[in-house]
Parts: sequence; structure tokens; C-alpha cells
Amino acid sequence: MKDIYTLFRHSLAGLRMLVAMTVLLGVAYPLAVTGIAQVAFPWQANGSLVTATGEHTEDADEAVGSARLGQVVDDDALFQNRPSAAGDGYDPLNSYGTNLGPNDPDLVASIIELEAQVAEREGVDPADVPPDAVTSSASGLDPDISVAYADLQAPRVAEANGLTEDQVRDLVDEHTTGRTWGVLGEPHVNVLELNIAVRQLAGS
Repeated sequence: MKDIYTLFRHSLAGLRMLVAMTVLLGVAYPLAVTGIAQVAFPWQANGSLVTATGEHTEDADEAVGSARLGQVVDDDALFQNRPSAAGDGYDPLNSYGTNLGPNDPDLVASIIELEAQVAEREGVDPADVPPDAVTSSASGLDPDISVAYADLQAPRVAEANGLTEDQVRDLVDEHTTGRTWGVLGEPHVNVLELNIAVRQLAGS
């Protein structure tokens, strides 16, 4: 009888702990974090949405995309994103990389094929194509490209939009974000915001 009582007491204590942690970590904490984010960082918390004029918005109906989510660019007059292995490309419901090792024959063949395509499109030697132009990110949703890849595309974008290379390179510089905290990662360029700036400058 004593053993049953002890088991019941321990089980009840465990149940109370389960309920308490569920309420604390499953309800209270998420609500607190969400509330703080909505007050302190409303644009980021609601998807980092951007309008066709480059303005930040929290209205999905006004947005042309998210600054935190890459998208397929089907216009050769604009900067292209890096490849994406997420679904048919930048599908947030199928976020993943290729999961192929560096020596995988399929990955090697894909890189060689993409190098040739990018080199032909940009009018350069395949050896000049930067790595991010032919490889997808781990999530398949990366909205940024390297400065080297942006510079590679600048002449094509300038010609297609009736702009000078200097004008386009200035836009690349304006939309280049440095290393996080000055030490993490590499400088990168947000493709959506850069393409919006190109359209605006070409239209003016």
C-alpha cells in the first residue's frame, strides 16, 4: 500500500510539473516573445514585407515579396538569386538543401552545368563564376547573394535597363550588408531590394 501511495504521489508531482511547464513554456513564453516582437520589431515580426517601391509594409496585399525570403527571378533584366533546392525553387513549405556531399556525382554534374549556364548568361569564363551562383543554401530560401555574384551580373543588368555599369554598381554598394557584428559571415546583397532599386532607377 505504501508503495502504491508513493508511486501515486510521484506521478502527481510529475503531472503538476508537466502542466506547469506546458503553461509556462508552451503558452506564456511564446505569447510574451510574440508581444515583445510585435511592439519592438513589427516589420520583422510580420514577415519583413517590401512593396514595389521598396517601402516596408505589414500589409501582405501591398507586398511584392519578403526581404527575408528569396524568390525565383524570371526576368533576365534583373539580378538573379542563387539556386534553390526548396521545392520548385524558394518554396517555404519545402525548405531544405540538396543534402548532397561535396563529392556526390549528381552535385558535381549540377555545378558544372550551372557554371556553364551562368557563364553564358553573363558572358564570362566558367572559372569566374562564384560558388554561390551554382550552389543552393542550406534552407533553399536565402534571399541574399555574394558581392562577387552581384558584381558579375552588373554589366548585364545595366545593359538590359539602359543604365551605366557605374550606376548599377553604386546600387549594389548601397544594398550590400556587411558582416554581422563585423565578424560573422561575409558581406551580402539582398536581391529583392536591389532589383526594386534597379527598376526604380531605370524608370526614372
